[in-house]
Amino acid sequence: MPYTEITAEQFTATEGLDDWRVVLRTAAARFRAPSFPAAGRLVAAIADAAEAADHHPDVSLTYPGVVRVALTTHAVDGLSTHDADLAHHISQLAADVGATAEPMAAQIVEIAIDTMDADRIRPFWAAVLDYREQPDGSLSDPRGFGAPVWFQQMDEPRTERNRFHLDVSVPHDLAEARLDAALAAGGTLVTDRYARSFWVLADAEGNEVCICTWQDRAGS
Repeated sequence: MPYTEITAEQFTATEGLDDWRVVLRTAAARFRAPSFPAAGRLVAAIADAAEAADHHPDVSLTYPGVVRVALTTHAVDGLSTHDADLAHHISQLAADVGATAEPMAAQIVEIAIDTMDADRIRPFWAAVLDYREQPDGSLSDPRGFGAPVWFQQMDEPRTERNRFHLDVSVPHDLAEARLDAALAAGGTLVTDRYARSFWVLADAEGNEVCICTWQDRAGS
């Protein structure tokens, strides 16, 4: 099947996709249905639409009636027009069952480990987490639930700061509010040099986290 790749900016600018937010290379949406059975009907309708389109998202259903959908095109390692078309259809299906979109709830958390030798430590993390190595060297949960782990190559050992941090990818129009909330909760801004791609924050003891968006990244 041929795919036409689109950027995060193009997806975001597409009319009719207000329910969706791009997080990393994924289009994510969350819908709150009026009941658990209604949410179940939405999941079934999404499954039928995906099968008809031959383009299959990740879908989850949790109590009391929340449906999460993640769309991506593995063939292009990002987004395509197939994702935009199916996202538009899914939004219509959600409206049909009376579900309300919660676009600001989209989020992906990654674990980043600074290392001088990723090949040396990767097997340990794969074993202890029971994760699988991906072509790019990252690790992912084969069950589809755990946070992915990636390894940041260092030129020299890091001693003055922690070697382990979280990447929290959020909707681009939520990043500043999340940043403000973290700072108000006692965090400090380590650097905004790379904003709007990411901001580096730390807690009161210096443990770091990055708030990330798709903006100002290559190919966005």
